[in-house]
Amino acid sequence: MIFNSYEFIEFFIISSLIYFVVPQRVKWLVLLVASYIFYMAWRTELIVLIVFSTFINYFFAGRIYKQKDRTKKKRSLILCLVINFGLLFVFKYLTFATNTFEWLFGILGIGYTHREFDIILPMGISFYTFQASAYTIDVYRGDIKPERNYLKFSLFISFFPQLVAGPIERTKNLLPQFYEKHKFSLQRVYYGVQIMLYGFFKKVVIADRLAVAVNTVYNNAGSYGGLSFVVATVLFAFQIYCDFSGYSDIAKGAAKVLGFDLMDNFKSPYLSTGIKEFWRRWHISLSTWFMDYVYIPLGGNRCGKIRSLFNLFVTFLVSGLWHGANWTFVCWGALHGIYMVIGRLIGGNRKNAEKRNFVLNIVKCAFTFALVTFGWIFFRANTVSDAFYIIAHLFDDVSGWSSVQYLYDVATGMGLNVAELFVVAFSIMLLIFMELISGRKQVFDYFRQKPYIINVGFMAALAIIILTTGVFYNAGEFIYFQF
Repeated sequence: MIFNSYEFIEFFIISSLIYFVVPQRVKWLVLLVASYIFYMAWRTELIVLIVFSTFINYFFAGRIYKQKDRTKKKRSLILCLVINFGLLFVFKYLTFATNTFEWLFGILGIGYTHREFDIILPMGISFYTFQASAYTIDVYRGDIKPERNYLKFSLFISFFPQLVAGPIERTKNLLPQFYEKHKFSLQRVYYGVQIMLYGFFKKVVIADRLAVAVNTVYNNAGSYGGLSFVVATVLFAFQIYCDFSGYSDIAKGAAKVLGFDLMDNFKSPYLSTGIKEFWRRWHISLSTWFMDYVYIPLGGNRCGKIRSLFNLFVTFLVSGLWHGANWTFVCWGALHGIYMVIGRLIGGNRKNAEKRNFVLNIVKCAFTFALVTFGWIFFRANTVSDAFYIIAHLFDDVSGWSSVQYLYDVATGMGLNVAELFVVAFSIMLLIFMELISGRKQVFDYFRQKPYIINVGFMAALAIIILTTGVFYNAGEFIYFQF
């Protein structure tokens, strides 16, 4: 069951009605049942993995808390994490690892043929594994006490709005909310629906339509070149942003309707004036997770400049691997690691006056977007060789870029007709305009603070655009479901 489907709309309405009708003491139980139904609608038998992950982390967190000996605590934590990430490795990385070993043995002249594994990647396994692991680590660190109510802890791991693609919530933020009273509030429902509408706009109007053009080029890289690669890569930058932030908005809005507050996962990242700022605005829940549970444990910036730069690079390398079992993601993570290392090396030379220079900030914003977009080539390419082929041919036929006929041929040769190209151009410009006027605020928060007539007009406009231009046929899954 995906958010951009009629099945989910029906499921969410029915679940919400039941949730608000039943007594307060069983509301959380309704959410737990709904969450399991939501996940089983995709593949029933894989609910076993979530249940098992829930039990393992509940058991070990309680055990760690009770143990007095520091060494025993550490052993329990390590065992728990080995089980957590062992499952993640088997389902997500086993085939990748065996293929890599076969390639390495081939280079060494050693005959090795691995067994083919027909393993299904469980939807959202990386997200709930990270959320569960963070909980157990926090208990080990003494930051929180273990949750005693097993079923409420189960709900924390499986809460359906953010189950399969985040945001990766922290225990201190989400778990206590399951003990709060959540009465029906028309104002809160209205606000939640507004957030969901903005998410649907980004997903079904922009991301799913851009996917056609991007897939046409990237899945047939040998048939394209030059400006087609440039345009497809820029379009992918907007596709992945609208796809993933669209999911996060729908998740946040759905949770808000039910009375829960999820963290903001995106804050207009393409308006960043540097790579460091970009990662403070992009996939915030994952960025902070890697900072707290990878970078800092490695030593952070407490162990000298060279070591801190190494820690930073390793953190982004691991982040790249988290995104997918493919060397393309490793290259993407390494590239951002290099960006961050260079940024830290030269960052100290910036002057405060420069931060207030409007023109300079526009240049820095454009340069940051160019760096990020270049990195997306590795993220989207099917293979590393495809990525380097695209990079090598990015500027083919530059002399023809001034030709109107050439531009028309490129635009109409990517799987979209003229009407769809107009919708794409209009919707992207509208997105950029809304984020520019909103500044540091979320777009829906910006309009929420406006007079009632403007707020209602914003919602009505979004609804009309979604219903008239949204892609509802062959609704595409969210990109991050595969992670």
